[in-house]
Amino acid sequence: MQTVSSQPSKRISELAVLPVFFDLRGKRVVVIGGGEPAAWKIELLAAAGARVDVFAEEVCEELSALAPTSIILHPRPWTPADLTGAALAIADIEDDAEAHAFIAAAKAAAVPYNVIDRPEFCQFQFGAIVNRSPVVVGISTAGAAPILGQAVRRRIEMLLPQTLTQWAQLAARLRETVMDRLAAGPQRRAFWERLAENAFGSRAPGASDEDISFAAQPATGRVTLVGAGPGDAELLTIKAVRALQSADVILFDDLVSSEVLELARREAKRMLVGKRAQRESCAQDEINAMMLSLARQGKHVVRLKSGDPMIFGRAGEEIEMLESHGISVSVVPGISAGLALASRLGVSLTHRDHAQSVRFVTGHSRKGVLPDTLNWTALADPATTSVYYMSRRTLPGIVAELAAKGMSLETPAIIAGSLGRPDERIWRGMIGEAISAVAAFPLSAPTIFAVGDALKLRKSMPLAATGS
Repeated sequence: MQTVSSQPSKRISELAVLPVFFDLRGKRVVVIGGGEPAAWKIELLAAAGARVDVFAEEVCEELSALAPTSIILHPRPWTPADLTGAALAIADIEDDAEAHAFIAAAKAAAVPYNVIDRPEFCQFQFGAIVNRSPVVVGISTAGAAPILGQAVRRRIEMLLPQTLTQWAQLAARLRETVMDRLAAGPQRRAFWERLAENAFGSRAPGASDEDISFAAQPATGRVTLVGAGPGDAELLTIKAVRALQSADVILFDDLVSSEVLELARREAKRMLVGKRAQRESCAQDEINAMMLSLARQGKHVVRLKSGDPMIFGRAGEEIEMLESHGISVSVVPGISAGLALASRLGVSLTHRDHAQSVRFVTGHSRKGVLPDTLNWTALADPATTSVYYMSRRTLPGIVAELAAKGMSLETPAIIAGSLGRPDERIWRGMIGEAISAVAAFPLSAPTIFAVGDALKLRKSMPLAATGS
């Protein structure tokens, strides 16, 4: 006999309960009790197609109002024999002795049992549900926090459009046709992925969506440039998550957090291609060639970039190159570090009393030094909030240029490194102090430097790691 380790695999963490779904169509379910808690369970069971036998001497108004089509009321106490042949048994019982008797009868009849709102007497549990049938989402907190489960349900309700029901029904109608006419593998997947993408749009399915012929054509690859934000996975857009979930290959920057990558499709191949100071990295030409080669193989390539892909990156070059070779490219914006910093501190970068404009400025050129084309006279205006990206090494030069153009060394300033990550560090002070303060920031940390009068607001706000 071979002993298999019970340790959870790396693919899945420990589960408090196992989520399963019962097919109750045409099956008999026994419910004991006629109060409001039981009425909701009875309505749920009937909606799932069960034949519900209810044993209760008295019933509430909600239960009396339910359509009797698949619900039979038995106005008497239950007996153990009533559980024979049932698919499930549910009871609304407060007395411990009666609950134990119910459990003993259910076990004797080999029927899964549940005592409503009493997890210690349950073999299975009801969770909160999101109903887009035939898509049904169940949410469980293993009885520990039902209110939290309801909050999760509300979040999911917002994500799933009402038309998802119609798309799922279309999928059910076309399933047999797809299996018969499309080859296993890329063809079937191409059809189902397009249907899934359309299902999260704003429209209901039309007649053209039943045409599966496109999937039999040679696969055409595509590239999606996706903004991963500053690092916090909760700042991703819904569209970004959908792109990650449909990717075949993900080419990601070194600054993309592991939490963001966790949201990607498990089967997607992940390839680190990022460029970062003092580390070996891929040249842009290599990244371009990789995207082109993978797309030509018919794959959906996601180029995952820190922050927003269209700010201080090479997105323009990548798009031009791909389109010149006939590869379809789309862009999903992300939250740029400058905007994330403003939200983190609760300050407005364009506060009407202190700043009438904001500038995002690159902190270094291709050569790794300050660009020689920056308009320092304009940047020295304290009524403009300037955010210098990639400025860890060049910050002393930035301060020197600003001071030379007349900016006061007492102008408020912020240095932020690894924003939105566990090792986040934020310093606040004046630009005259920034040169010594930046020495505490690692050279390899993604660092931004913000300057302007608007930044003096909310200076007393507590930070995870601060300077003066």
